[in-house]
Parts: sequence; structure tokens; C-alpha cells
Amino acid sequence: MAIPAVDVVNNDEELRLNLDLLEERRELAAMSEASNDASHAVAGGKLGPKWEGPYEVTDALGNRAYKLRSMDGTMLPRT
Repeated sequence: MAIPAVDVVNNDEELRLNLDLLEERRELAAMSEASNDASHAVAGGKLGPKWEGPYEVTDALGNRAYKLRSMDGTMLPRT
């Protein structure tokens, strides 16, 4: 069985190249992850709460529709 000879100079250069490529790949993965995080809606998106409370129900319009007012007195639109 033949044992392959190791070229120390070329081996070190190949290892440095692999480390450089690994670092570049990590940077690309970090940028991809940041882009993915930025594209997702914050706080639940469509299924998240529409209004942050507390708020007061000022009028019940029927069929589960209500007029709401925030605690500072402003009326919340389309509630």
C-alpha cells in the first residue's frame, strides 16, 4: 500500500485558501440571514395584534364590532 507524499508548502497554502473560503461563506450566510430577518414582518405579521392596549370600548356596534378609544383619549380608526 502506497502512502501519499505530503507537500508541506502546498498543503499550508491550500489550508489558508480553505479558511479564506470558509470565512467568505460565513459572511454570505450572515448577510443572507440578515436579509431574511428583515423581510419578515415584526410582531406576528398578519396574525399579530392590530392594536396595542389598553383601550376602552366606547360603543358596541353589533356583530362583534366595537368603537375603541385608547387610554390617552384618541379614537382608534376602523375598530
